[in-house]
Amino acid sequence: MYGMYYSWWDPTYILVIIGAVICMIASARVKTTYNKYASYRSMSGMTGAEAAQRILNSAGIYDVRIQHVSGNLTDHYNPANKTLNLSDSVYGSSSVAAVGVAAHECGHAIQHQQGYVPLKVRSALVPAANFGSSLAWPLIILGLFFTSNTGDVLIHVGILLFSLAVLFQLVTLPVEFNASGRAVKILGETGILSSEELPYTQKVLGAAALTYVASAASAILQLLRIVLLFGGRGDDRD
Repeated sequence: MYGMYYSWWDPTYILVIIGAVICMIASARVKTTYNKYASYRSMSGMTGAEAAQRILNSAGIYDVRIQHVSGNLTDHYNPANKTLNLSDSVYGSSSVAAVGVAAHECGHAIQHQQGYVPLKVRSALVPAANFGSSLAWPLIILGLFFTSNTGDVLIHVGILLFSLAVLFQLVTLPVEFNASGRAVKILGETGILSSEELPYTQKVLGAAALTYVASAASAILQLLRIVLLFGGRGDDRD
């Protein structure tokens, strides 16, 4: 059995392939959707940075710094130093797509201000997730060199560590969906986007949300593969 699994090909590779395809489809969709609505200039004429500043001020947030970062769709909010980072395609653009992305990142800043529990949980999981994703496979591979219980322990610890990375992906989902929901609501309430423009922004944010769903699905499939390959190693040896 292990000869089949430890060769260059084994049936569980299909799970990795499925995960990769899901992520590629999601990534292609968000890029296509963003590029489409990046050509729709908002009626207010506000840029992503201007919209972000207005949203933050309307929420009573004055200690978050908005800054320009390089890259395309590399936008993110950093709760550690309270910076809202907007990419090249968002910071100075007045498209409905750019305004929507900027508002989404403001949604994270508002979550932080209000002590949104899933965001706290995700932030707390960051060190464990990074630790788990970097050490999981080395421990599993090291465990394969042992035929004793030591090997089983190393493998099971590796699986547990990888599970922490998967848990991080799952906790990320409500955080991102909530931020998008806040963004659409705020854009409508502040009048930054009109009722005709909001559906365009919703499509952009909906496509972006699918990338997080795809990442979570891919991580779950990878975990399933690891469990299928190594989870029952001790039982099979017996």
